[in-house]
Amino acid sequence: MRMVENDREGLIMAYERITLMASNNAVVVFSVSTCCMCHVVKRLLLGLGVGPTVYELDQERGGREIQAVLSQLLSASPVMSGPHGVVPVVFIGGKLLGGVDKVMSCHINGSLVPLLKQAGALWL
Repeated sequence: MRMVENDREGLIMAYERITLMASNNAVVVFSVSTCCMCHVVKRLLLGLGVGPTVYELDQERGGREIQAVLSQLLSASPVMSGPHGVVPVVFIGGKLLGGVDKVMSCHINGSLVPLLKQAGALWL
């Protein structure tokens, strides 16, 4: 019973940490340093002129717990998860945008740049 309680407390702390991390910057990417899809999202944002704040979860203390909470936030199924879990996960203006599929669809349909401008990540 104590183990379940500790796990729940860890997830609550991870959720609070994610909320704080995401709200302190215009664009936040939760990533794993060896994930190719994370690299794609980071390069896309950099190519658009955005300097996202990147948290590499394989190098962050409590990264596993953060990844577990991100998975719950995205309601990710194993089909949606890659070998590195649910990453990348992108927040814009403190709000959850989603994973690589959502970022790419917003980029393709032209809604990503307006979101970035609204969050103050782009001025042009």
